[in-house]
Amino acid sequence: MKPDRFRQPVSILVGLGFPAEVGSVMDAYRRLTEWPASLRDSAHSVALKACSAALRGEIEAETARGLFAAFAEKHDLLAPEPNVIAASSLRRDRDPHVQ
Repeated sequence: MKPDRFRQPVSILVGLGFPAEVGSVMDAYRRLTEWPASLRDSAHSVALKACSAALRGEIEAETARGLFAAFAEKHDLLAPEPNVIAASSLRRDRDPHVQ
C-alpha cells in the first residue's frame, strides 16, 4: 500500500449529492484546495495542514484522514454508509408509513 493511501476511503457527497470516495492524502488535499475560499474555516485549515504534513511524511496518512473526515462531517459532506441506506430502504419497503 502506498504511504499516502487511507486504510478505508472517506465517502463524501459532491456536486448534486453524488458520493465520491477520497482514498488518499493527495485526494483529500486536492479536495481541500478546491474548497471555496469564502467557506474556509479552522476545520479546513487544520485538515489542509495535516494533509500537507502527511504528504511530506511528517505525520501518518491515517491522522490526516481523521482530520479530513472531521472537516467533511462539520460541513455535512460525509456520505451515508451504504448499509444505512439499504436498511432505510428495506424498512420503507416493508412499512409504507416509514418515511
